[in-house]
Amino acid sequence: MSRYALLLAPSANRVYADQAGRLSRAELAAFSPVLTGPLSEIDETPIGGVGYLTFTGELTDRDVAYLSNLSAGYALFERVGDDLLRPVPLSPLARFDSDLITIPKYAGKTNEQFTKLLLNLTLLASASAGRMLDKQLTVCDPLAGRGTTLNQALMYGYDALGVEIDGKDVEAYKLFLQTWLKRKRLKHTAELVPVRRQGRRAARRLEVTLAASKEDHKAGVVQKVTVLHADTTQLDGLLRANCADVVVADLPYGIAHGSHDDEGGISRRPLDLLERAVPQWVELLRPGGAMGLSWNIKVAKRDLAEDILLANGLQLVAHEDLSHRVDQGIERDVVVARKPG
Repeated sequence: MSRYALLLAPSANRVYADQAGRLSRAELAAFSPVLTGPLSEIDETPIGGVGYLTFTGELTDRDVAYLSNLSAGYALFERVGDDLLRPVPLSPLARFDSDLITIPKYAGKTNEQFTKLLLNLTLLASASAGRMLDKQLTVCDPLAGRGTTLNQALMYGYDALGVEIDGKDVEAYKLFLQTWLKRKRLKHTAELVPVRRQGRRAARRLEVTLAASKEDHKAGVVQKVTVLHADTTQLDGLLRANCADVVVADLPYGIAHGSHDDEGGISRRPLDLLERAVPQWVELLRPGGAMGLSWNIKVAKRDLAEDILLANGLQLVAHEDLSHRVDQGIERDVVVARKPG
């Protein structure tokens, strides 16, 4: 069996960086079902005073292509003897420059590495896991904010679908994406249009079509971003059923973030939002699709979140412990569930 060492990427977020090794172990284990053979002896190992994620196995080129997308993966080496590291070239899904992800800075932005980890876990739990490298899937973030998850979906070459209740966030995302596309000189169209339901204006919809290169544009190979300025708990008639391969959302933490309740006020309880929104989100998922959610376990117990998913016909997907500290008031955890079919 060959031995490998994965160098973890540095993170600007020190708290997250301190936990990246443990989280990467859990993420690496989640890749096992799509690899040609099992991985074993997964551990965090210092080599030359630097932390690596080490494991044994026999990796094919396609296996390496999958592992190239580990959220904290920076460089992969095959271990030769006790002292030598032989580089293994990585080939991540990265259709655009990384500044699509890293440029946006704003209060409440989810850590980019964690966003990628959550998306990976959800993709790998879905019926689309075996097509992750080859197909243009659709990722839905029903709590889109200013588009961190949407941009990661674009990086993977997928279509992105978002829902956001804050009109200022939708407009800020439109401004950023248009400015970025113009600066990169990429062919695109973007418009914000009203959406009507039963003859009345019910929402606004941002529609963006873009191509990664001039050659793709000429060949009609395009990606689409759609963002609804609407209430994620009231999507009837706004989006068609079975339109997404995965649904990925980072729930309000109950500290600085909240969601609108039925009386028009702000609720700080993520479970209130889940109870009203999950039935809507399940309808968006294709059969075999998966839903990945993160939330603050200091304000909502894990078993209660799981009960809501189970009550809506989803099947929980087991994974290693992913709970981790964000700051003094937030301890984040992840739950992933799959729609039968």
